[in-house]
Amino acid sequence: MGPVTAHRVYSVVVFIILASLDNVAISLVPPLYSPISRELGVPEGALGVVTAVGYLVTAVAAVAWAYVGDRTDRKPVLMVGTLIWAAGTYGTVLAGGYWTFLAAQLFAAVGLGAVGSVGFSVVSDLISPRRRGLVMSLWGLSQGVGTLAGVLVASQLGGTDWRTPFYVLAVLGVVASALYFTTADIRRGQSEPDLAAVFAAGEEYEHRISRADLPRIAARRTNHWLVLQGLTAQAAFGSLVWLPRLFQARAEAQGYDEQTAIQIGGLLATLFQLGGVLSIVGGLIGDRWQRRDPGGRAKVAAIGILAGIPLYVILFFAPVHLPEPGDRGGLATVTDALFTEPSLLAAFLCAVVALALTSANSPNWFALIADVNPPEHRGTVYSLGNLVNGVGRAAGNGLVGAVFAALARSFPPPANLAIGLAAFQVFFVPTGIMYWLASRTAPKDIEAVHSLLRARAATESAGESPRQRQ
Repeated sequence: MGPVTAHRVYSVVVFIILASLDNVAISLVPPLYSPISRELGVPEGALGVVTAVGYLVTAVAAVAWAYVGDRTDRKPVLMVGTLIWAAGTYGTVLAGGYWTFLAAQLFAAVGLGAVGSVGFSVVSDLISPRRRGLVMSLWGLSQGVGTLAGVLVASQLGGTDWRTPFYVLAVLGVVASALYFTTADIRRGQSEPDLAAVFAAGEEYEHRISRADLPRIAARRTNHWLVLQGLTAQAAFGSLVWLPRLFQARAEAQGYDEQTAIQIGGLLATLFQLGGVLSIVGGLIGDRWQRRDPGGRAKVAAIGILAGIPLYVILFFAPVHLPEPGDRGGLATVTDALFTEPSLLAAFLCAVVALALTSANSPNWFALIADVNPPEHRGTVYSLGNLVNGVGRAAGNGLVGAVFAALARSFPPPANLAIGLAAFQVFFVPTGIMYWLASRTAPKDIEAVHSLLRARAATESAGESPRQRQ
């Protein structure tokens, strides 16, 4: 491996790691709903609103960040965004009431919008289309790992003082912004085979997004399905941030005190979501299928989403018997029992398979956005999809809290939590249908992008400037 290739690989690794940190930040609050609500003097539902609005602000900000990133140098944009979310996270440590807590979280959310949208654009230019599913699975996995790490860090460091994990993450955010200095300068479109001759000749791909491109983006039919599926998919995924709360309620119902129950809920939710690691398999299958069938990635995502629904429902209702609270402490007894208590082991396996199936959605969604859009549009299309994702996730996270409260009138915890979570899985059905529709439109849109890039490469080779080509 030469020094240039090694630097590119290093850059991919850095971007993937840094992409996980913003998901750590997003995931810190839900596992700590009960102690934060008690100190701030508000109901847990009010904190659910903070989380939901934060998702929405992040998604809206991402559109603006992405548009700027598609027009300018992307590295400074990423650095500024990272420093903003680090400052907001530290502001959360200083919050003395609900409104200052809300303001700090929303300030952080503005910065978080830059990392995913602009970072996606950079990573898509680092990897050739043949390996896009694999690398995008690592990109998506890093975000899933970040979510799990957020749950774990919050539950383990925040059990005695909920402010501690926010302080730790703020420091890491400052360190992360410095790491961008060490990454390679990625040229837009450099991974595209259709543009190889342009870069080999020492030229640059000089096209940048403009307002005139927006109707062209909207006209690509595959973009419709890739963007709209997030509304329903994220309504279901958004409800899953309450998974630690479900297991906390189960632990409390079996006699554990609140602090230990929070730790158990966070630990079980983290372990049960390890199936997300298998998104790599979904990415590899998508790469293979796509080589034979231009609609292959979308078909893999559709199958995974629909097949995971019944397993989630089983997970929510399956009886999980925790060991009796003992002298060794809740975490030790639960960890020991994971592979010896049949109900706990069955729930674990069910969760792993369910997450493995639905996680096939992530890498193939990322790769499809890159496949059906030219390089200068990808960050913006990703951010538009992320905006709809944010609306869906905010709706799922916010509405499920209201559903839990309504169900609690007839079903005490944890039954109300299980019923509410199961009901929200119905949103995966239209998601699967939209991926199937995308599998029918993707081949034409992919070929259109290849034709466009080949035509642009020919004019670049002829020495025409972008202004002359307009």
